Amino acid sequence: MIQDTRHELLERFLRYVRIPSQSRYNGGTTVPSTEGQWNMAKLLQQECSALGLVDLELSHTCVLTGKLPAHLPDNCKRSVPTVGFVAHLDTVDVNLSPEIHPQIIYNYDGKDIVLNKGQHILMKTAEHPELLAYVGQDIVVSDGTSVLGADNKAAVANVMTALSTLSKKQGMYHGDIYVAFVPDEECGLYGSKSMNFSKFPVDFAYTIDSCALGEVVYETFNAGSAEVTIHGVSAHPMSAKGVLVNPTLIAVDFINLFDRRETPECTEGKEGYIWCQSVVSNQSTATVHLNIRDHDKEKYEDKKKRIMKNVKKIQEFYPKATVECQISDTYGNIADAVTKENNKAIDYIYMSMEQLGITPHTIAMRGGTDGSFISTKGILTPNYFTGGLNFHSRFEFLPLSSLQKSYQMTMTIIQLIYEGK
Repeated sequence: MIQDTRHELLERFLRYVRIPSQSRYNGGTTVPSTEGQWNMAKLLQQECSALGLVDLELSHTCVLTGKLPAHLPDNCKRSVPTVGFVAHLDTVDVNLSPEIHPQIIYNYDGKDIVLNKGQHILMKTAEHPELLAYVGQDIVVSDGTSVLGADNKAAVANVMTALSTLSKKQGMYHGDIYVAFVPDEECGLYGSKSMNFSKFPVDFAYTIDSCALGEVVYETFNAGSAEVTIHGVSAHPMSAKGVLVNPTLIAVDFINLFDRRETPECTEGKEGYIWCQSVVSNQSTATVHLNIRDHDKEKYEDKKKRIMKNVKKIQEFYPKATVECQISDTYGNIADAVTKENNKAIDYIYMSMEQLGITPHTIAMRGGTDGSFISTKGILTPNYFTGGLNFHSRFEFLPLSSLQKSYQMTMTIIQLIYEGK
């Protein structure tokens, strides 16, 4: 049984990563951002149908939802909570190839790994000592020209294998299980933001989108963005004195109003930041893009107020210019959605790890997951590990034993929910 499961997990993972589904940032103007994500979703739709899922729907934004109906003993009189599992279809765009060519390193010997002999791409243990924890294990790597895609296709393989197991084993009881496979997580959570939550009527849910064995996340940033547009006054240099209002220099002055110590490169842990991501300017207009992050909701809101205060200040300093600002929320801190009624969802993660002999490593994530948005809709959605390491890198790798533990987590959580513990 264990070997059969391991084989299915690997076979599914290899099949899924070979489908190019890299997303592309477009500000959410078109969801999904790439055609390959449709190919991935349509394959999963066929596979889910074959496994007996019902109410399958592939939305106009490529969100695939469906339900595995409850399988309960005839004499079961109690209510079993409805659980959901969420995984994203896309792989990240970090200027590497969208085509993924996975390869398996059997019984890893602890030496440097030649990912691509022809292109001289070497994964060195001196630079990646995390490899050494997996000596003697089978690991999956890319060919060095792309990410591996364990983020998040290890989760897709995990969930699909769990559904496959439950559909085959009639002695395994469970309540209603919903799935949601969403596009464009990597470029702004646009898939989960387009979900029709009437198709996902769960008591709580899980994403499987952390890295190494044991990682647990139920705290994420509160996240938002600001776009500040500065309209100056253009003029020919020969007659510019007293007329020209340079929007580029105003943008520089605006950026300098912020604390340089409150940036990503100067903060850690639960420290928040305001990050000037880009400045795009010409002779008449400059646009400044800012990212706003903080685990603490009050501090997050304070950062938004400070941006508006600095907008007002720069407008007063340059009255001939026009300064506009748009601020939008991107996602919330999962922890802010925790209540006495739904906290059991987090308890199940730790109970499962105890049963499986996994040491938890709880992280306050300096980022977000699909669950960070879904939790703002009243569906607590904590996150646990895929088993992969070095996400968003050509040196991403996936130990198969950790993938199997992640799958066992999913199955154990489902069992605990049924047992009502």
